[in-house]
Order: sequence, then structure tokens, then C-alpha cells
Amino acid sequence: MEHLDRADRQIIKELQGNARMTVTELASRVGLSKTPCQLRIRRLEEQGYITGYTILVDQNKLGLCHIAFVQVTLNDTSSKALTAFNTAVLKVGEIEQCHMIAGGFDYLLKVRTKDMVSYRTVLGEKLSSLPHVVQTSTFVVMESVKDFGL
Repeated sequence: MEHLDRADRQIIKELQGNARMTVTELASRVGLSKTPCQLRIRRLEEQGYITGYTILVDQNKLGLCHIAFVQVTLNDTSSKALTAFNTAVLKVGEIEQCHMIAGGFDYLLKVRTKDMVSYRTVLGEKLSSLPHVVQTSTFVVMESVKDFGL
């Protein structure tokens, strides 16, 4: 971030809030004209500060309102075992997030399903059979107060 100036940071902030705004609107918000704003966006993309654009979806309206955080402990934390686990996690659609943790367990997963019955199936058939999993602990979300960094 040390190579980013105020305008670059403002462009990123504005696009995080609404990636669909026009370049003209964005340029106006950050105090630039259209062409310099476009050039900055392209540079931020090329340098990897902006890695993509996406939409936020109301998962509850899609019937996916059950969220669980799962602590995962592995029986092996060698590079080969971690790679096998990471690769397998990418194939499980119900896992929204996966973070390697420094602490009393190895990974923290955010898992989204339609209900507890569906979650139990995912836990039994997918999560428990991921490579090197020796133990899981589930924490069910009662209410999401803040999500998506908004």
C-alpha cells in the first residue's frame, strides 16, 4: 500500500462499495478526470491491487441461510499434507472461506448450507473426509451482524 496515493486508495474504496459505477462517476468521486481514472484502474489491476470484480448476493433469499464456522485439526502439517488439504477444500462448494490458523487448530472454514440437516451431510460426507482431517469442531452462526467487509 505504500506505493498508492490518496487517489488510488479512494478508487479502491469506491469500487469496493460499488464496482458497477461508471468511470465518469468514479472519476468525479475521487477528483480526477475520466482518462487518468481509467489509467489508474488499469494500473491497479495490472499490479494486483484489484484482483477481480464480483457481486454480493443475499444468500438467505437463495435458501442458503445456515452458516457454520468449522475448526479443523489435521494429523499431518507437512507441506505435502497442507497442499492436499488446500486442493481438496477448493472442490467443496459449500466452503465459502478457508483460512490456515496459527493456534490450537490448523484451519478455520466458513461453511454455508440451507439448514442443519444439509450441514450435517456436508460435515459427514465432505469435511470429515478431506485429506488429513483428524478432528472438527462446529460453531453455528445465530446472526450475521457484519459480513463482506461492508
